[in-house]
Amino acid sequence: MDILACPYDKHFPLELYILSTNYYKDRKVDVKDKPLCELYCGRKGLKIEELREAPDCEECLKTEVDEGVLYCPECGRWYPIMEEIPILLPDELRNKEEDLRFLRKHKDNLPSKIVLEGKPWSLKEG
Repeated sequence: MDILACPYDKHFPLELYILSTNYYKDRKVDVKDKPLCELYCGRKGLKIEELREAPDCEECLKTEVDEGVLYCPECGRWYPIMEEIPILLPDELRNKEEDLRFLRKHKDNLPSKIVLEGKPWSLKEG
């Protein structure tokens, strides 16, 4: 989250909506300086300068978002996260049917700004 920006308009930071996670308790992490992220803490959803206390970077590094959505509040585009991989492709390279299947599967757990109003497509249009 510290480096992800919208590929369409370069807006930073993106909003993260987590649907499921994987936790790797045995993952070895060595964080000497906190916070590990330079600009934005995705775990706290805050810019680094807005943090009131040091985040738990070790726990963050042991947790991966398995399914979720990255949303750009500037242009209204959404990008799925599937099998721990954010799919940040430009509109013309996206798979519309796969994206709509993803939205249908998660429509009850995502805000309407994504499900009904999101770009490049939404469930409102079919």
